[in-house]
Amino acid sequence: MTNNNSKPLQLWSVQDLASENLESVPSRYIRPEIDDKIVVTSAGIEVPVIDLSKLIGHDTHFFMEEFEKLDLACQERGFSRLLNHGIDEEALKKMIEDVPKFFDLPFEEKKQCTGENEGYGQALVFDEEQKLDWGDMLALRTQPDSVRNYKFWPAHPLTFRETTNKYSSEMERIKTILLGLMAKNLGIDSKKLMKMFNGGLQSMRINYYPPCPDPSKVLGISPHSDPTGITLLLQLNEVDGLQIRHDGQWIPIKILPNAIPVNIGDSFEMLTNGRYSSIEHRVVINKEKERLTVATFHQTNGSVPIGPLSELIHKGESAKYNTISYDMFEKLFFSRKLYGKSLLDRLKREN
Repeated sequence: MTNNNSKPLQLWSVQDLASENLESVPSRYIRPEIDDKIVVTSAGIEVPVIDLSKLIGHDTHFFMEEFEKLDLACQERGFSRLLNHGIDEEALKKMIEDVPKFFDLPFEEKKQCTGENEGYGQALVFDEEQKLDWGDMLALRTQPDSVRNYKFWPAHPLTFRETTNKYSSEMERIKTILLGLMAKNLGIDSKKLMKMFNGGLQSMRINYYPPCPDPSKVLGISPHSDPTGITLLLQLNEVDGLQIRHDGQWIPIKILPNAIPVNIGDSFEMLTNGRYSSIEHRVVINKEKERLTVATFHQTNGSVPIGPLSELIHKGESAKYNTISYDMFEKLFFSRKLYGKSLLDRLKREN
């Protein structure tokens, strides 16, 4: 998502800062609000794992089992992990190879890819006093082709653009499958839901979280819920860091090899009138190792306003959220720093 009225991406490199063998963390990155007491082990807490092959296969028994698991995951967690997703192995391999090569480039070369809420840098920084996240990013608009601005797409490594193009197509395919399944679970016309997302913006946030000498004092990304519909996450190395918020506690999500984490975003929660819930999440940092991820966001196409679908406002219920235009939704998101589910809170109706 982009908004021309928002602040430009800020230009500094946490990666370069971390390479200076710091003995302490600069004050602007220290987050005094972090409370380790509310971080709990994931042991005993079920983090849903969905086998996509069972949802696109022909075995009715396995289909219904996974179908119900997916619905429950969207309702109760807003988060699941997708196994046997069928994403092209070469596309995954090339992303895992090319992304680190970009971040290994000199800062002077990386900063050539910077613009307003797109390209290399840090986003949603509004003032000189704001606490900063411990990480660098490359934000790109990737689908449809018409939204791409290649001046923000790195020229190096030489295969980066081809790699990202192929991977983004794979993410689009997985999104389409998931939307069809979710529509069926919700009891709504899948064609209507598809029409809302067809041609909608797909964007990527490619993240580099360097190690930190005192990781207990920093965050890789502040607590937030994604504003979009569905997010698919590729974890490029075996370094944990993702945490989701559940019942007021932060639950660490251990990496499951070959799994793609999936989470519901704010606009999808609004469309379903709260039946499916967006998930608040954050990233913590490792003391010894870097962490690299690619988050792919999928949003509606702006053909209709964002708000509860009439089919999902059942008898005796009322709309839980105000309906607003796509442009206004974007404007609200880009006018505030990341902070929990503050965007949804602002759009809730007082019934």
